[in-house]
Amino acid sequence: MSRNDPLTRLADTRAAFDSVAAGYDGPRGNNALIQDMRAEMWRWLDLSFASGSRLLDVGCGTGLDAVRLARRGHHVVATDWSPEMVARTAARAREETLSERVEARVVGAHELARLEGAGTFDGGYSNLGPLNCVPDLTEVSAACARLLRPGGVLVFTVIGRLCPWEIAHYLRRGRWSRVRVRFAREAVPVSMNQHTIWTRYYTPREFQRSFARHFTLVHYRGLCVFAPPPYLSVLREEHRPLYEWLWRMDRHTAGWPVLSAQGDHFLMVMRKR
Repeated sequence: MSRNDPLTRLADTRAAFDSVAAGYDGPRGNNALIQDMRAEMWRWLDLSFASGSRLLDVGCGTGLDAVRLARRGHHVVATDWSPEMVARTAARAREETLSERVEARVVGAHELARLEGAGTFDGGYSNLGPLNCVPDLTEVSAACARLLRPGGVLVFTVIGRLCPWEIAHYLRRGRWSRVRVRFAREAVPVSMNQHTIWTRYYTPREFQRSFARHFTLVHYRGLCVFAPPPYLSVLREEHRPLYEWLWRMDRHTAGWPVLSAQGDHFLMVMRKR
């Protein structure tokens, strides 16, 4: 099959994440900056979901989010396209004696239609960009609309198109081609561990358009607008007071007009009609 074929690209992406699953809780997938991003997502998840909710995790990775939510009393169906990531999630749930609250399943975001249980989920979430790897977001929207009850909430963090930190970082190094990557209109190859992840970047409006038929936009905001993205950990290590001040700026202003469309990621909350 051609490298441009969606199934080939999905297979490439699965192989990439399978290859790093064993160590993804470390610096590659969960360094201190990513943990701070994750903590911000958790704050929004806590605001969005009532205790004891049945939740769908789309792109669960190693299960950090699913297990944390299970600890707080939720029931989570944790899905991922990578079998190795799903195995890590299941093992984490067992280790914390939460297997009854976390059901880990090998289901890609592009194949949520396989899941049974129409109208049985109170909400869903996807953290740190799994939805950037999906060929067709409208299929995700339709599947989520089927699975969620009326009024159910989706909370997503998605890799954004306009990241000022990234532009400055690569311009300073004269890497003009790298600056242009996020502005491509189609999926682009991103290297990880000698594999390829096929990634498409979005503005919040581009992303929300795919969900507009079934979901109403509640809120969106930039994530890491002022705070640095995960690959600039030196700022946190060497300038901690400045780093913490930048995060305070993020939390206070990243929902403002203009700023809400910027950042390494954006966070979006939508409600099923």
